[in-house]
Amino acid sequence: MKTAFIFPGQGAQYVGMAADFLAEDPALKSIVENFDLSHGTQLLQAMTEGPEDLLKQTHLTQPAILFHSICALRLFQQHFALTPDFVAGHSLGEFSALVASGILRLEDAMHLVHKRGEYMIKAVGDIPFAMAAVIGLDPDTVTAICQEANQIALVQAVNYNTPIQTVISGTKEGVTKAMALAKEKGAKRCIPLVVGGPFHTPLVAKASTWLIEEMGKFSFHPGRTPVVSNLDAKASADGNVAREKLGKQIISPVRWVESVNFMKEAGVQRYIEFGPNKVLSGMIKKIDKEAEVYSLDRIVDIAELEKVLN
Repeated sequence: MKTAFIFPGQGAQYVGMAADFLAEDPALKSIVENFDLSHGTQLLQAMTEGPEDLLKQTHLTQPAILFHSICALRLFQQHFALTPDFVAGHSLGEFSALVASGILRLEDAMHLVHKRGEYMIKAVGDIPFAMAAVIGLDPDTVTAICQEANQIALVQAVNYNTPIQTVISGTKEGVTKAMALAKEKGAKRCIPLVVGGPFHTPLVAKASTWLIEEMGKFSFHPGRTPVVSNLDAKASADGNVAREKLGKQIISPVRWVESVNFMKEAGVQRYIEFGPNKVLSGMIKKIDKEAEVYSLDRIVDIAELEKVLN
């Protein structure tokens, strides 16, 4: 049975995340403490104690989720010899996937996503923005709605999460118009998202430029496992390809449905999600109903995995 390891993106965080991993392994705690010292941040506090408003700051959210995901992966690797056929992550989670593949070091990836979060907020400036999840319409319909609303103000379909859930992003005016059109077209719900910027749109184009420059300071190694890219739903273990795609990913749609369908067509029947909450597990079940889906968020989850994977 072919297996994919998958990693969540922004929005999966919660106060108390990674606390059990940190308590069990002083070496992991040292990684976060060193990160805080070198970046002048409060990442350890944000993850373990909060408050939620601190953790929701994008420049902390992104390294927090990545770190938690890799803690979960390393715990899994201590208990199982299972090697994935593919790795993939949703938006920010693609950096976690690159760490899992061996393309990026954990510490380097944490730095890059911290800067990515800073850049995404800085790039927007004072432009009023919004993001929203449209539930109950197919992706093509949501894309067409955005094209219509775009005539008034910028809005785009940016996260193709499931066959009936697509996230839109852009100016506040554009997203508001698209939400109204979606409801007219029969959307079950349009849920405004609490985010730090209009992610994956041209409004954060400067962030792409800055991130490309920052990534040039770090080594992207040949990977052990092919990484399925959000950008084009294609797989590669080439570090240089990964770097190039990450620069474009920040202003491009997350093609998650296509990515899962790519893995399905390649023979993947089992997905294991590493990281906070079980957001991607729910998405996978809506895309590939026949797939086996498991998740590892906390240390206690290992017991359940040992029942089904051994």
